[in-house]
Amino acid sequence: MIECVRAVLVTPAGRLLLIRRTWPGATPYRVFPGGHVEPDDPGLRAALVREIREETGAEPQITGLLQVLADAHQRQYFYLARIGSWSEADRTGPEFADPDRGEYRLEEVPLSIRALDALSLEPEEIAALLRAAVTAGTDLAALADPAR
Repeated sequence: MIECVRAVLVTPAGRLLLIRRTWPGATPYRVFPGGHVEPDDPGLRAALVREIREETGAEPQITGLLQVLADAHQRQYFYLARIGSWSEADRTGPEFADPDRGEYRLEEVPLSIRALDALSLEPEEIAALLRAAVTAGTDLAALADPAR
């Protein structure tokens, strides 16, 4: 089974930092930064830090695990993390050098129902979790398990 780690990244302005994926001829959509856990990663958090560095050029401060999504092929661990700054110029992921993989742009988005409803944000389960937290006025940190 493939294991992936992804981050719900919150910026100093209380916004989400997402990746806007654009493919020729397709509708753009947003994803949470992250990727595959590599065999040499010492753990899930280490894999997430590596992925965030590659995709944002920055260091995250991981708060805790929000949710795990799994199907027959992959397991995705979604963590809540904070990010102080980021840099498109300092991204190092291999996907950025391959034009056949489409475009990856960092995008800061308000953490509001209006903004979340206006986006095509994948996976929908995590978008729904965020909508429910915003609607209830719940601090996302209260949903994260700091021990995991």
